[in-house]
Amino acid sequence: MAPRQIARRALLFSISGTLATLRAQSGKGISLPVKPQHILDPATELDLYRLTDPAKTAVLPAPDLHCISRKGRFLLHGSDRTGSMQAYRLDWHTGESRQLTASAQLDPATLAMTNDDRTLLFFDGPSLRHMSLSNLREREVARVEQGWTRLPGFTVSLDGSRAAWVEKREDRSRLQLLRNAPSGGVETLVEAPGILSDPQLRPARSQISYRAGAQVRMVDLTDKANHELKLAPDAAVGQALWAPAGRTLLYLSTPADPKQLTALREYSPDDASDSLVAKTSQFASFGINGDASVFVGASRSLASPYVLLLLRVARRELTLCEHRSSNPFTVAPVFSPDSQSIFFTSDRNGKSAIYRLHVERFVEETGDEEPTG
Repeated sequence: MAPRQIARRALLFSISGTLATLRAQSGKGISLPVKPQHILDPATELDLYRLTDPAKTAVLPAPDLHCISRKGRFLLHGSDRTGSMQAYRLDWHTGESRQLTASAQLDPATLAMTNDDRTLLFFDGPSLRHMSLSNLREREVARVEQGWTRLPGFTVSLDGSRAAWVEKREDRSRLQLLRNAPSGGVETLVEAPGILSDPQLRPARSQISYRAGAQVRMVDLTDKANHELKLAPDAAVGQALWAPAGRTLLYLSTPADPKQLTALREYSPDDASDSLVAKTSQFASFGINGDASVFVGASRSLASPYVLLLLRVARRELTLCEHRSSNPFTVAPVFSPDSQSIFFTSDRNGKSAIYRLHVERFVEETGDEEPTG
């Protein structure tokens, strides 16, 4: 064999070995078992399953992002089990957990799947990454401009074609939009003094809701028309989520009078109407099932730290389990796409861990059609 061919082959082997070493060191792609732990809830005697080890921190993404598979039995979450925060794919039946990333500054709140469960978008420091879940290949699709700092809050359309976030520099904030991902460009939709936050793309519409101080506003992606949503007066707006079909914005409304209960309310942008869904047992956070007929909430009551179902028609609550979290605002319960399971986080046994509860006895299964937008 010619010396040049030998040298070339040696170089290829060297590169291959280096890549294999880096992959092994990073842990990316490695699968590890995590046996789900069965717990009989002391308050209701319902079966509760802890999916992650409470000795390590595990967190779900923001509740408006798609992180629970539609066609499989897995969810995406962040964990520091290897020493740094990374993304994992967790099969909630077998307990198999696969590390997806080897990021330097992963923000687990930004982990968002597309509705076909094939693509993942997330922020690693200032870099917005686009990853194929089949082979874990990733690339940068956008980057926070130097001199600007990304603020909490991230939203992705279910088809993955749009993403939006907020950046801040000195005393100004701006709402950034990535169109036609992964190859499109970034544009500024809104720039204003103060802090902008909580951007959420409206499903099946070309609009984004966001907060500007105490106001909840909405901007059109086409003509950038921007207006305030007239929500319930004389009350603080808590967590807000678009209904899955995108017709209404559901939100927690806390009256100024501390003796009054927090209410779940619903705003329709199409006719500018606002109505009461139900009073709650002091919900700190909530989730919506597939057809917005049932809600799940985490109570902030110290005497009753429960996860509860709220039925829209009956305006009636049903206690599911204790969450016993030190911070009920981070419990953030969410439904699976078929509405048959609920997932939430709690530090009840140590660090933040992820829990699952079956609710098929109480909630009808919703369709498995893939929403758009």
